[in-house]
Formats: sequence, structure tokens, C-alpha cells
Amino acid sequence: MAETLAVWVVLGLAFVAANLPFLFERVLFVRRPAAGRKAFGWRLLELFLLYIAVGLFAAMLERDAHGGVYPQGWAFYVTTACLFLVFAFPGFVYRYLWRAHRRGAEKGGEGRGPV
Repeated sequence: MAETLAVWVVLGLAFVAANLPFLFERVLFVRRPAAGRKAFGWRLLELFLLYIAVGLFAAMLERDAHGGVYPQGWAFYVTTACLFLVFAFPGFVYRYLWRAHRRGAEKGGEGRGPV
């Protein structure tokens, strides 16, 4: 796989993976929560586990392309974690802001956005 294509695949996978915890109500994508709604802590745990999974996939691609993985410092992991959180923003908005706003409109609220 060409290096440029591998970078785009990892970025696309990271974007999709970062939004998955906010799209599904199953805890760790396996079982339904007892309370009916998944708590935010579970979503953060899933986000962290998916960050690790995407990182391992990226390391595998790098190892296959270059015969090894370049050692990274703490700044690399902080930067990629922040990028992963930015990628998760659309899912967060959908789950906690947009849907809550629409539920308020359905219950007789104003249903309008900021003026």
C-alpha cells in the first residue's frame, strides 16, 4: 500500500472509530446497559480503547511499510489523542447537543437554534 494511501486510510479509520461510541448504545458494542442509556464514562472508555486499536493498526501498517516502527515520545501520543478527540466531536454533537435539542422541540420547546 502506498504511504499516502495508508495515511488516508488511518485518518479515515480514526474518524469513524472516534464517532462509534456516540452512535451505539451497547456497552463495548456487546451488551445493552442495565439503566437503558449508556453512561458517558463508558463512551470515554470505548473512545480510549478505539484510540489504542487505531494506533496498533497504524503501527502495523508502518511496520509493514518500513520494516519497523519509529519510536515516539509523549508529544506524539498527546497530539494524536487530541486529534482523535477532535474527530469525535461530530458524534458528541449528535448524541448530546443535536438530539437533545430536537427532543426539546418535540416536547413543546421552542425548537429554534441560537438567534
